[in-house]
Amino acid sequence: MQLADHVELSDFFRKTYAGAVDVKPFEGGRSWAGARPEFRAIGYDAHGIAAHICILRRFIKVGEVDLLVAELGLYGVRSDLEGFGISFSMHAVYPVLQQLGVPFAFGTVRHAMRNHVERVCRNGLAAIVSGVRVRSTHPEVYPDLPPTRVEDVLVFVVPIGRSMSEWPSGTLIDRNGPEL
Repeated sequence: MQLADHVELSDFFRKTYAGAVDVKPFEGGRSWAGARPEFRAIGYDAHGIAAHICILRRFIKVGEVDLLVAELGLYGVRSDLEGFGISFSMHAVYPVLQQLGVPFAFGTVRHAMRNHVERVCRNGLAAIVSGVRVRSTHPEVYPDLPPTRVEDVLVFVVPIGRSMSEWPSGTLIDRNGPEL
């Protein structure tokens, strides 16, 4: 990606996430919030960026089990296209997830996004995992804050190379790094 691409994406995220999350990480042309993505799917139309989703392979710990996953993050759909949402993005990146050779993809969203995630789950592509909190490191070091945070977010899992019955049980997922 070129600098102009990062600037365009940072503008897209500031507009898309305004009022829902802190948009400060996207100032100055930065197109990521925490960890930098390994893969991005960006949809364009005549009006510019229409949708975005990204992927990062990483090891997470679910309960006591270390597990390689493809973390999904930085979902965004321009407000005039919100009917497409996460479901459209998931169908677009599913072949990439299969090529990555991971057993599962996982993502987190605010509970307010539950309806969007449930659309993906209805067709069997993903499942919501209840009763799980997620620990992440802060992307920056802050002397007045602890180095990690634990969040009550909505967790969804996409079985790729294994069945959903093989997802480990546990009430805490440790990202072993910052959120995507």
